[in-house]
Amino acid sequence: MIYLDEAQVRALLRWEELIPTMERALAQFSLGNVLQPVRNVLTVEEGKRYFGIMPAVAPDVMGLKAVSFYPANEGSPTPTHQAIVLLFRTDSGEPLAVMDGRLITEMRTAAVSAAITKYLMPAQSRVLALLGSGVQTHSHLAALSSIHPFEEVRVWSRTPEHAAEFARRRGAVAMEAEAAVRGADVVVVATSSQEPVLRGAWLKEGAHVNAVGANRPTWRELDDDAMRHVVVVDSREAVLQESGDVILSGATIYAEIGEIFAGTKPACAAETTIFKSVGIATEDIAAARLVYEAAASN
Repeated sequence: MIYLDEAQVRALLRWEELIPTMERALAQFSLGNVLQPVRNVLTVEEGKRYFGIMPAVAPDVMGLKAVSFYPANEGSPTPTHQAIVLLFRTDSGEPLAVMDGRLITEMRTAAVSAAITKYLMPAQSRVLALLGSGVQTHSHLAALSSIHPFEEVRVWSRTPEHAAEFARRRGAVAMEAEAAVRGADVVVVATSSQEPVLRGAWLKEGAHVNAVGANRPTWRELDDDAMRHVVVVDSREAVLQESGDVILSGATIYAEIGEIFAGTKPACAAETTIFKSVGIATEDIAAARLVYEAAASN
């Protein structure tokens, strides 16, 4: 059994391999080939500190992610998400690896968004709008830029100084949320907000939204108007327990993205689409396997 720290994981994980790996893993999940319960989340302190356990068993590999989600750490040097991933052989049960899971969580989340964006973004997309300026926003810009050359990148943050710094570092334009979203082809919502920051009235017809925050049943990032569009999710079971955007809006779920990847549901690319992501264990295990195989081949 090997141990891989974050620096080693970073050296081995590449978007060009991770994005198609997420597509395959989620297709297998939606086809019923993965054994996975909804994550068990222990509330250490409501609104501030949570601890999650996320197991999954696939035909070729199985594992577990233990993750701390601490919104209380926001603004401090300590990340809000920290994790470890344990990887095992499915056939013999032998442990293969223990690895840092913070970067895996960061990158697999953005890779899943990039995978579904390929199917749902408008043809000839030009403008990318980013609501949020934290770790997930940086990661989403990198992942989405690896699949499509956006001509204009806009960014908004509840802290204007953060948006300005993001724009300076990443070649984006900082602006107010409504101005950033109006006319954008692809929108990413990656905030720690517990109230809607994206209004459906701002979305252009045919736009695609990746919403990756608000992963508690009472938290929202998107308003009801946004959730009336075509909604796709990573896991029906998970979002109906964890996503306030889905639960509180009463949104109709069109498909799991794995169904689109597997070809059992059409993509509906001409519609305005919302991908509501809560993150599931099969993504972490598939990403960890990719890291393990890369390490073993070196």
